[in-house]
Amino acid sequence: MPELLRMPEIAANMESAVLSSWMVAEGASYSAKDVIAVIETDKAVVDFEAEAGGTLVRRLAADGDEVEVGAPIALVAAEGESIADVDAALASLGVSAEAGATAAPAAEVAAPQAAAEVAPSDSTSGPSAPAGAPATEGERRFSSPLARKMAREAGIDLAAIVGTGPNGRIVRRDVTAAIAAGPSAPAPTQVQVPAPQAAPAGEAVDTPHTRLRRAIASRLVESKTTAPHFYVRGTADVEELLRLREQINDGGAVRVSVNDLLIKAMAKAHQLVPALNVIWTPDAIRSFSSVDIAVAIATDKGLVTPVLRSVERLTVSEVATSVRDFAERARSGRLQQHELEGGSTSISNLGMYGTEEFAAIINPPQASILAVGATRQEPVVRGGQVVPGTVMTVTLSVDHRPVDGVHAAEWMRAFVGLLERPAQILS
Repeated sequence: MPELLRMPEIAANMESAVLSSWMVAEGASYSAKDVIAVIETDKAVVDFEAEAGGTLVRRLAADGDEVEVGAPIALVAAEGESIADVDAALASLGVSAEAGATAAPAAEVAAPQAAAEVAPSDSTSGPSAPAGAPATEGERRFSSPLARKMAREAGIDLAAIVGTGPNGRIVRRDVTAAIAAGPSAPAPTQVQVPAPQAAPAGEAVDTPHTRLRRAIASRLVESKTTAPHFYVRGTADVEELLRLREQINDGGAVRVSVNDLLIKAMAKAHQLVPALNVIWTPDAIRSFSSVDIAVAIATDKGLVTPVLRSVERLTVSEVATSVRDFAERARSGRLQQHELEGGSTSISNLGMYGTEEFAAIINPPQASILAVGATRQEPVVRGGQVVPGTVMTVTLSVDHRPVDGVHAAEWMRAFVGLLERPAQILS
């Protein structure tokens, strides 16, 4: 019996996601565990795998569509099953055959905003222009909901955009290309929504929010308004730490960064002070036996924080390899959703930008985040003598609900001690 394939809830409390691309063609068969489609959430790109074998009968969403969780994205049939009347099968499942066609959901042109975004048409109009051609007067243009939203926010006329989706449908990549190419002239008789005028030189220009930027903003506001932050700071003499790094990298197969050693030191400090290896939940303080640390990685689209699991069990070379892999996949948008979930703490390092000291915002529901500043030359006292040294200031932001101040202070003392006696990090 045919059934509907629906947009999965990849992340908790997710309301919608973008169907980035289909990996199975209409009419093609697939096996269990085959990737049917690639789905993009606020922070990750996820392969949607088939639970069982079957045939993809008809797509109900096109590449680039933003689809609500639970909404149908395709009609599928079991292995060996034949469907004589696809439209009837869709109707029996409560889906309009016309709305389910990949050529263009007819309901889109009836949406309230369509009058301002789609050129007017009537029942006597001729066939639409082929894919790759801009709209002509009186022609209906079909576009995905996400494409319409992006065009509206950017003040771009949909009629001037070339659609590359099925049957010339305008999808996200088309609007992205139009934004990059600059403003275009409106169609001759297009009904226009007043677009913002280009700002004169020296004045402000608005950049529409991306899904990732909205997600970051929402989580940071949640953190600062619900988690009572307090901060502990420490300054460590890191001459020995830098010397240890040189020794590890001398002939080593994997290049280890200072940040990799800091991640290992955090895991060790969490083991020494387990009161920090917790998160706050509405009903309890949840403690962990392993240390999972999120690593802040900057991308062109915004900050992401993939999580290293069981750092206490990893060698420093394994940490370095994993962090490098995370960074490469984060910047190409290939992180998986499960890699962005969990952890009790995070590390954010701005030292490479010359920032000497800062305080970071906790990534809920984690209990802390360590902000790492740049190394700098300062006088230090060794053996009762003032000598030149290299120091680093770190700031731990802590959620006061699950963690008391004394425990945070104990953690900072342990962490600074590890940086100044770094051989213990590797033990």
